[in-house]
Amino acid sequence: MASDNLAMGIFLFSQIIVGVLGNSSILSYYLILILTGRHLMPKDVIIEHLTLANCLSLISRGIPRTMLDFGFKYFLDDVGCKLIIYIYRTTRGMSLYAMCLLSCFQVITINPSNSRWMTLKHRVTKYIVPSCSLGWIVHLILNFLTPARVSGPIYNKNATNRRNYGYCSWFVSGNVATALYMFLLCFSDGLCLGLMACSSVSMVSLLYRHKRQVKYIHSAQNFLKVSPEDRAAQTILILVCIFVISYSFSSIVVIFVTYSKGPILWGVSVFLFLEICFPIVCPFVLISNIKSSSSIFLPCCGKRK
Repeated sequence: MASDNLAMGIFLFSQIIVGVLGNSSILSYYLILILTGRHLMPKDVIIEHLTLANCLSLISRGIPRTMLDFGFKYFLDDVGCKLIIYIYRTTRGMSLYAMCLLSCFQVITINPSNSRWMTLKHRVTKYIVPSCSLGWIVHLILNFLTPARVSGPIYNKNATNRRNYGYCSWFVSGNVATALYMFLLCFSDGLCLGLMACSSVSMVSLLYRHKRQVKYIHSAQNFLKVSPEDRAAQTILILVCIFVISYSFSSIVVIFVTYSKGPILWGVSVFLFLEICFPIVCPFVLISNIKSSSSIFLPCCGKRK
């Protein structure tokens, strides 16, 4: 085992542990709220699904690569490879969908409360939970062909059409059916990214206009404080920017892996870290937006703000 691989494995493992603990703390927070009979707001429901997807994505994507860096080979068979890649692809898509849903919901929430927007707000609030459940079902179906393209690292039949990525191998095919399937996956991801970008720009624009309208009625003392609108805008911008950067690096890795003709194991760990930045950082951005940090771990000890 090379020393650089061992160092990268230790680094990745420590980052994955930090990310899993951060996501688990938010999941535990919402679980305690549910067990104590408290009602979750629609935004909390979306964040709950986003955090679950991020946690599963970190485990399914990061742990196998870390074990490979530690020198463990052939620790997954065909079934294990199919399952772990299927979970990762599903949770990665669900993370994108949840971020898109969160952005769209927030831009509807902060719009002026006229009759049209009030009606839309009530309808959206009613369908948030079914929308989250539908997202899981859609991405489970969208990725149903993934297990057929994945096998364990040892594969003797038709080896010329297999790319070995360390702990699993991937079947490479250039037929029309594969191209259509990849187009469907890219279209769904592109649609979510487009909606997320449009809703985020609209939200920031609304918050900026609102700030300009009310800044003259604020006292000098209150104006120096960070308003809830500013805090919401900062959180949205940070999450969207981190997600877009992480998704962009992930797409670069997919393209590089697909069209590379030589060994591509070098540098994969570095790209992997850039790819999983969002699920690692996301929970801590959400935690920092909560006024009382003790309420995350002890929600029963005080009122929820």
